[in-house]
Amino acid sequence: EAIPQTRRADGPITHWQCSQRRNRQIRYKDLHVFQLEHPTKVIEWTGDKNICVAGYTGSRSEILELLLPLKLYAGENQGLCAERDFKVQHGGFSEEPIESLIHISGTRCVVTSGSSSSTLQIWDIGGDDSDVIKRTGVINLKSTSVKGCKIAPGLTDEPAVLHGSCISEVQLTEIATGRVLYTVAKESSDSVSGLQFVNACVFLICASDGTLFMGDTRDPSTCHYPLEDSKSGLHWAFGLRSDSSQSEPSGCTVARLSSSGHMLLSDLRNLQSPFCQTQLNVQHDASKNDFLNVSWAPVLDRCLSVSGFDGTVHIYNTINWSTEGQSPQPVFSHRGHEMSDEAKYSGSPPVVTTHSWHQSRPKTILSVATDGSLHVWDWVDKITDR
Repeated sequence: EAIPQTRRADGPITHWQCSQRRNRQIRYKDLHVFQLEHPTKVIEWTGDKNICVAGYTGSRSEILELLLPLKLYAGENQGLCAERDFKVQHGGFSEEPIESLIHISGTRCVVTSGSSSSTLQIWDIGGDDSDVIKRTGVINLKSTSVKGCKIAPGLTDEPAVLHGSCISEVQLTEIATGRVLYTVAKESSDSVSGLQFVNACVFLICASDGTLFMGDTRDPSTCHYPLEDSKSGLHWAFGLRSDSSQSEPSGCTVARLSSSGHMLLSDLRNLQSPFCQTQLNVQHDASKNDFLNVSWAPVLDRCLSVSGFDGTVHIYNTINWSTEGQSPQPVFSHRGHEMSDEAKYSGSPPVVTTHSWHQSRPKTILSVATDGSLHVWDWVDKITDR
């Protein structure tokens, strides 16, 4: 089978593209706009210049490994670099829509979860000798109700994946053997919004109602930290900011974002009492929360980003946020998805499905939307102009 392709947003240059070219030196250091054949809700880094994306619409979905535009890395020599497109390096197909996708660090392996099977799919994303992404195995799940099953890579020497759709089903499974290494001993049907390891043993789970659970793979019991009743009835997403060694609780901050735009920041050492809470000035519909996303910048200190409310990605500097702060203003907002050609002709505004920070370039972000638009951009702080 032929490998699926991406396409650049060619055709007549739009008014938005013209204005962004004029203002790029003011608002963006770099901005590249592309169009995927099918929309995705996953962006996963497989290398410094490579990402994996996968479709979530239709019964048969593409999985692609893409090389970022080399022009992005050309620095002062951009004028000498002609490569301004994403390039498909490897590709394949899944027989189900892809809801989640993670890369296992140090390998050419990714794991996916879908919405129509009782297994996780294990994939080899190929090497220099092949351009095909092939399924190499499965992990059987405890429940056949796997819609929304969340996955996170383990941090142990042997590749493993933490996964579950509800709290009582969360377990750690070794990828090579399928052996269950750990199971959460908590009877709870609360659905999982997200999960992530703090270090090789300690992990966090955020339930969709905002409750946090902290577990340790050396102990089946978990500690849980529910929200106040006044904040219940909403859907919540979370993001974990770790120190460089990913081991010291003092360097870990948890951000929780609700479908109404309420934000809570908590220290890992005191998850019961957030040290900051604020209301973001975002358009929101509490009943629509499929794409809610909050993410900490891996390089910039105390910067985080949010998306999923509309076609915008907002970036905030939390360093001056107070315990009961007023609605903070973003230091940058990327609104490009709202102005794409697809948005203009579709009749309904696109929503950003996910976004991801580059792991080493401080202000480079990738974002995708429901219309298939894929943007990679390097932003400029409107306060510091840097």
